[in-house]
Amino acid sequence: MDIKISENIRKFRKERRLTQEQLAEVLGVTTGAVHKWESGMSIPDIGLIMEMADFFNTSVDVLLGYKMKDNTIKSTIERMEEMCRNSDREALTEAEKLLKKYPNSFTAVNACAGVYSFFGVGNGKEKERQRALELYEQAKILIDQNTDPSISEETILGCMSMVYMLTGEYEKAVDIIKEHNPNGMYSDNIGLILALYLNKKKEATPYLIEGILSGYYSLGNSILGYTAVLCAEKKYSAAKTLLVAMLDMIKGLFGNKTISFIDKEYTYVYILLATVSLKMGDKDEAIELIKKTVYHTKRFDSAPNFGIGELNFDVPEDVNFVTRDIMGDSAKETIETMLKFINEPEVTELWNSFYESEG
Repeated sequence: MDIKISENIRKFRKERRLTQEQLAEVLGVTTGAVHKWESGMSIPDIGLIMEMADFFNTSVDVLLGYKMKDNTIKSTIERMEEMCRNSDREALTEAEKLLKKYPNSFTAVNACAGVYSFFGVGNGKEKERQRALELYEQAKILIDQNTDPSISEETILGCMSMVYMLTGEYEKAVDIIKEHNPNGMYSDNIGLILALYLNKKKEATPYLIEGILSGYYSLGNSILGYTAVLCAEKKYSAAKTLLVAMLDMIKGLFGNKTISFIDKEYTYVYILLATVSLKMGDKDEAIELIKKTVYHTKRFDSAPNFGIGELNFDVPEDVNFVTRDIMGDSAKETIETMLKFINEPEVTELWNSFYESEG
């Protein structure tokens, strides 16, 4: 609560063009009393505050000039997030106030755990880290209240793992997520801890490879999706930049000596690049890109292989991954499905023409 009565008494007095002496006479007090109120040295008693509010034709709330904070859970969390962005440790005070008001609220407890985790980075922050772990444990107990689909017991355990890393408890950090790693969501962190902190490089390898590949697919899907958004907004240059970046990533990570699922990955990028090039008025480039699409389509379909093939870095022979494609089993089926989404007749016409003519 921020009280600004001293400023407001002075403001209202001046609006009435009154001197301190004249206001003192109206209220039956000394000039010195008015001076102390306006300088913040003292505060008038409630009776005088009510009398002044009536005299100035305003409310007591306005005369006091305070704004009560919105102390709902949502608003408090937003304030704490802003404080964290500014590295303002007042966020910790806000967190404890929130916890006193809502000690059994999952949303409040989990958010406050995050605040303590944020300020637990660095030397001499043991108290913050310990408090974060306590709150995450409490959040696990309250998880049934959770309505946020992005939060689960696994994500809480992932946060706890990061705090354990900060405390130097690397075995705990890795064990807690090894036991809760659905679909490899923490494989990259597991591999990092094993390789960097526990010197268990052989054990780390499959986790790290899985992390690299899942990161590739996650980024690839995001690029392809956002390319569609950019094209819908006619931002073709930006779309092309993203697609070229994805193409460079494929070439950098994967070899292409043998037929593999990576041939299908090339077809996605080339057909989209062809579409963007056509939209940018470069038909010759579009034709060359469609020819590349046809090449990789026919190459994959000649001997379908849903493995990832060779990687451009050292990988143990026993590490291998197989994937599938919801767009279609054959590369041709995949491209035909994509062409329906793209819905550009000229691209479809060029594709059909070169697919039929290329040997």
